[in-house]
Amino acid sequence: MSKGVFLVPALKNEPIKSYAPGTAERAELKEMLDQARKVQIEIPQYIGGGEKYSGKKVRLAPPHDHQHVLGYFHEGTAADVKLAITEALEARTKWAAMDWEQRAAIFLKAADLIAGPYRAEINAATMLGQSKNAYQAEIDSACELIDFLRMNVNFMQEIYEQQPISSDGIWNRMEYRPLEGFVFAITPFNFTAIAGNLPAAPALMGNVTLWKPAFTQVYAANVIMKVFKEAGLPDGVINMILVDGPEAGEVVFKHPDFAGIHFTGSTKVFQTIWKTIGENIAGYKTFPRIVGETGGKDFVLAHKSANAKALATGLVRGAFEYQGQKCSAASRAYIPSNIWEEVKEYIHADLAEIKMGGVEDFGNFINAVIDEKAFDKIVGYIDAAKASQEAEIIAGGTYDKSVGYFIAPTVILAHSPDYVTLCEEIFGPVLTIYVYDENKFEETVQLVDQTSPYALTGAVFATDRYAIEYATTNLVNAAGNFYINDKPTGAVVGQQPFGGARASGTNDKAGSILNLLRWVSPRVIKETFVSPISYQYPFLKKE
Repeated sequence: MSKGVFLVPALKNEPIKSYAPGTAERAELKEMLDQARKVQIEIPQYIGGGEKYSGKKVRLAPPHDHQHVLGYFHEGTAADVKLAITEALEARTKWAAMDWEQRAAIFLKAADLIAGPYRAEINAATMLGQSKNAYQAEIDSACELIDFLRMNVNFMQEIYEQQPISSDGIWNRMEYRPLEGFVFAITPFNFTAIAGNLPAAPALMGNVTLWKPAFTQVYAANVIMKVFKEAGLPDGVINMILVDGPEAGEVVFKHPDFAGIHFTGSTKVFQTIWKTIGENIAGYKTFPRIVGETGGKDFVLAHKSANAKALATGLVRGAFEYQGQKCSAASRAYIPSNIWEEVKEYIHADLAEIKMGGVEDFGNFINAVIDEKAFDKIVGYIDAAKASQEAEIIAGGTYDKSVGYFIAPTVILAHSPDYVTLCEEIFGPVLTIYVYDENKFEETVQLVDQTSPYALTGAVFATDRYAIEYATTNLVNAAGNFYINDKPTGAVVGQQPFGGARASGTNDKAGSILNLLRWVSPRVIKETFVSPISYQYPFLKKE
């Protein structure tokens, strides 16, 4: 029982380590990568207090070296999903009743474990399993996940402190109950931090979760579960199931105790989930919370006053870091004719220097895309552009999957504003540029707003403040995260809470208090100290 008003550690972002030559963190990470490649591990499902090995083993390999075996994970079945729900609901009573500072301590400890003894391990797992270079792994699986865990504790305290006013003789209180049932978390391959945060955020607020990571992220997801267990997370609070999505959904979305979904993935999958929930709505105890971040076709719009070098750097970094496999990656750019030739020269110069290869070589800026399915899809867009009269490839366009799933950073110049790669999400190292008449900025702003159904991130580059104001005002619904003179990627927890609307999701802003509010069901308690003993009010009395 709590006997104090506790203050949690102050808000601050985890410092990013450089991994520069000669640093201790570089040597430690290289050693961890070397050791991880020497062993093959087997990854179970984590259900209740048990580690479940099904015997149905699925091979794990680095995308940049697909013949190498990192290990195997044990794929589960619908029966495992049912068991996980049972275990979660059994754990719910004690977990929901636990004092909030005890829950906070678990996740604060998890953050410190990642910041310290697990940092090299979780970064190496992300590098090998998801083909991220050292810097991309550091800002994701270390810093962002640490920030989520620590800052969510602060946001939780802020929520609990929000209380109603009370009038004379009355004490009004608000308690923030967890949802009645269990939460289903579905996480993507591209960010280890998202994989950790989606099940952890509802759990912090007293909920129990079923977590289904993407199969292509399981290698690092296993480290997350090890951290949670070492931090003291009770059995059954977060259950990691390794089950095919539709098979898991068939059980989860028909269960009466399904209380919410925390999702990051494709727009089409999320639409299907929403429809399924709607079809089953009469069978649930409560109306489920539906929280999702989905696709993006993120834009960079340049004004004729833009700094050409800053724009080119924003495009190269924004489009090609982590092979363009970020929901926020710059995928389409609109560049005015007066600076186009200068911007093109800068882009070509940067791409001529950039190296591509495995993550073990820290000199490689570009690594592999996640798997063969993604490789084939991206290559399809590149080959179509090569054959099209409406576009031309002006950089890159080469690819090779003999050793790893490597696609060179590719720039497509579209000759029409509705060319397919300006409109459809590709999720790879492909940037499409449309050059517009430098005097038609306002028309181009409208084009940017109307071309894509998505509204996740976007950026404007300009030195003319009227142009910045015009773009900011007229693209108000085009991006949930809007950047001025910067690339549209790299949102930091607590600084740029992340999420978009339209076809990009419910815009519930992971990394802010808004997201945590979705995982509580408030109850108001009114206590009257001296109760009335007559039904009569003063107005009833005679003159």
